[in-house]
Amino acid sequence: MAKLRALWLTLFLFIALFRAGGPADGLCSDDDGVGRIVIIEMEGPINPGSAMYVIRGLERAEEMKAAVAIIRLDTPGGLASSMRSIIKAILNSAVPVVVYVGPRGAGAASAGVMVTVAGHVAAMAEGTNIGAAHPVTAGGKDIEKTMSEKVVNDMAAYARGIAEEKGRNSEWVEKAIRESVSITAQEAREKHVVDLVVRDMDHLIQELDGRDVMMPRGKVTLRTVGLERVIYKPGFRDKVLKTISDPNIAYILMMIGLAGLYFELSHPGAIFPGVIGAISLILAFFSFQTLSVNYAGLILILLAIIFFIAEVKVASYGILSIGGLISLTLGSIMLFEDLRVSLRLMLPTILLIGGFFVVVAGLAFRAYHMRPRGGTEGLMGDVGEVRETIDPEGLIFVHGEYWRAISDERLEPGDKAEVTGVKGLTLRVRKALNESAHT
Repeated sequence: MAKLRALWLTLFLFIALFRAGGPADGLCSDDDGVGRIVIIEMEGPINPGSAMYVIRGLERAEEMKAAVAIIRLDTPGGLASSMRSIIKAILNSAVPVVVYVGPRGAGAASAGVMVTVAGHVAAMAEGTNIGAAHPVTAGGKDIEKTMSEKVVNDMAAYARGIAEEKGRNSEWVEKAIRESVSITAQEAREKHVVDLVVRDMDHLIQELDGRDVMMPRGKVTLRTVGLERVIYKPGFRDKVLKTISDPNIAYILMMIGLAGLYFELSHPGAIFPGVIGAISLILAFFSFQTLSVNYAGLILILLAIIFFIAEVKVASYGILSIGGLISLTLGSIMLFEDLRVSLRLMLPTILLIGGFFVVVAGLAFRAYHMRPRGGTEGLMGDVGEVRETIDPEGLIFVHGEYWRAISDERLEPGDKAEVTGVKGLTLRVRKALNESAHT
């Protein structure tokens, strides 16, 4: 019953985790949003977690029939796939979307350039910058030459098309991608990369009032002065998804997942470690889609688990465990192609998880190869003392009990006899060669 309760509790928490942060995250009222401005604050790298947050924010703004949605952007860039998801949501939004790079000191680099240009209105705060959109790997390194040309050409065409649709400077946007140029807010306004440069959010809302924007349904005039502002805050789910996109967290989740499943396989029926392991692996695989994973490293880690499991069945005298530790270490180092898990985190994790595997494998090996202690199988090989002459049948005291015994040789009381077989409740015995008995 305790294991069953633990299982249901874990499943409940797992469901609650991904149901948390539903459509109403950060919005306390379900009233009609007409006459409201929904503000979506997006800071940090653009990844699947942040993309989901922005998309849900825009969906919520549509449900509320808000007058306008403002994405306050401050990002160093991120994944192209997540960027495209955000841009698709902006372009297909029924609510006018303003992308505002702010506050002062913020920036829209790399993927943030395209997100900014995609807004129905693009604005920047004074003291901000935009640019440096040349595609790179997840770790910030240049892509291999041939592949780089394909990626750059594709990204340039994509960004140019968006800029032209929005009536913005497509030539500069393409230059930002091909040459990694970056400009200040004032320069961006002068070059028609953005529409507005403002002091702060209050100034932005004033400048938006009376401005015409083109929507799929036609021209819309924004009325923003005096409207209530509602901030769409990241819910618990958004925070979790953003957190697990970190390579260090992804690595820990994978190690916990593998350890949990390994424990469940080596000790069937434990349930709880298997449930935790499965959940951790699912979260780790979600994280992997945000990172550049080296599958050779992943295979080495899985190979290490196979070595640890084989240690239970094969008497390798520790060779498989050593091989598993080496494979686990190399796989951990190679796991992410461009990003690196912190060594301060990796080394203790390898020692802890590797030690766990070795200890569990050792215990399982001992249990697997240990001679049975109970039942009729536990009697085999035991040595007892003859209490009644066996010729060919008599009485023997073995394993703490009196048994009827038969033998092909005559045994007198006090002799030591070894159990060689069991038939029903009668033991077959012979005179013990080694009289260090288990009586």
